[in-house]
Amino acid sequence: MSDKPIVLMPEDIQRIMGKDAQRNNILAAKMVSDMVKTTLGPKGMDKMLVSPTGGIIVTNDGVTILEEMQIEHPAAKMMVEIAKTQEAEAGDGTTTAVMIAGKLLENAEKLLDMKIHPTIITKGYRIAAEKSKEILNDIALRITKNDEDILKQIAMTAMTGKGAEDSRESFAEIIISALKQVENNGRIDINDIKIEKSKGEGIQDTELILGMVLDKQKVSSDMPNSVHNARICLIDFPIELKNPEIQTRISISTPEQLQAFLEQEERVIKEIVDKIKMSGANVVFCQKGIDDFANYLFSKEEIYACRRVARSDME
Repeated sequence: MSDKPIVLMPEDIQRIMGKDAQRNNILAAKMVSDMVKTTLGPKGMDKMLVSPTGGIIVTNDGVTILEEMQIEHPAAKMMVEIAKTQEAEAGDGTTTAVMIAGKLLENAEKLLDMKIHPTIITKGYRIAAEKSKEILNDIALRITKNDEDILKQIAMTAMTGKGAEDSRESFAEIIISALKQVENNGRIDINDIKIEKSKGEGIQDTELILGMVLDKQKVSSDMPNSVHNARICLIDFPIELKNPEIQTRISISTPEQLQAFLEQEERVIKEIVDKIKMSGANVVFCQKGIDDFANYLFSKEEIYACRRVARSDME
């Protein structure tokens, strides 16, 4: 029994230790940094990424590039996580964050060659990070919503390299106006701004609409084309009769019974439409379906109706 070898890990596991492990991890992180650094700055270039299925993405956004690349190396994956965290926290600066991480590791390699212990290096970097925060706080500007010129400059800087440089001044004005509309005691919920895309027009035709835009058509051409002083009714149940979920059979033996059955269906829908009309509403947004008979009644009452409106738009 004493001669039997002890197996700690499977045969296909590779274990790298000491300097080899350090060099391996640093090299992988530097390679990731080198991949994205050519996208940075005024002369930054886009990258074309081709997926295994043949899909093509052209972008210079650091986090998009790193997410689309099929990275296997553990240290390189950590660099991708840095980019994702930066994107989630600030929404910009992903490439810069990855490049700084790559440079810190590159300089750490020189310190390792000088026989400085890794924990001493990381401690030094933490001290440097605290000092950097102090310097940044000293040179930082406090910006309010009235500092429009600075806000526009920030917006234009963030847009650089995103393919919208030709219209960035007009875009910056739209962005600032939109943020001012939804600002609430210094806080902004980006979900309060809806971006609706429309094919056929140019990027320079983008405009800010104060209100709601729904990519929906009225359910009948007989309904009014425009409604002024709209009183809108939001409905989250179907204005139609649901089919029974279980198999149902109705036995009808005379034409009168059939007529009574159809009239009963119409009576139920008419009651719903009458209640909507009595409320004073002249526009109806329904989250579910609207029956053809209900469409006819709405048109007759000159009520504008849309169906299958998204729940997020309703809210």
